[in-house]
Amino acid sequence: MKTQVLETREAPVKWWAAQDARMRSLVNSSLYTQKQKTQVERMKLALEMVYAAKGVHIAYGKTGISVKVDGALIADRANLKLLEAEWAAQGVTKKVTAQGITYRVSA
Repeated sequence: MKTQVLETREAPVKWWAAQDARMRSLVNSSLYTQKQKTQVERMKLALEMVYAAKGVHIAYGKTGISVKVDGALIADRANLKLLEAEWAAQGVTKKVTAQGITYRVSA
């Protein structure tokens, strides 16, 4: 799987950044079909099983959908490897930051 390591800064006002992201995601979710939304929901459920994390969140963007794993610690390395191999074949990319891991499905 293609993995990128990013150096990102935290938002100065975290509440506002979270509210802005939530509203953008809500608006952009109408750009995707039910099939795409279901695929991402399944990814979220699978990630919740293989990571011990603070949370797993879906973010709908204009050009793709991201599944963000906040504070990720691997709980099931073997199954994670299988999932990532399958997702890599589907074109899913992985980005690692200090805040967590993001899996991105391009539209």
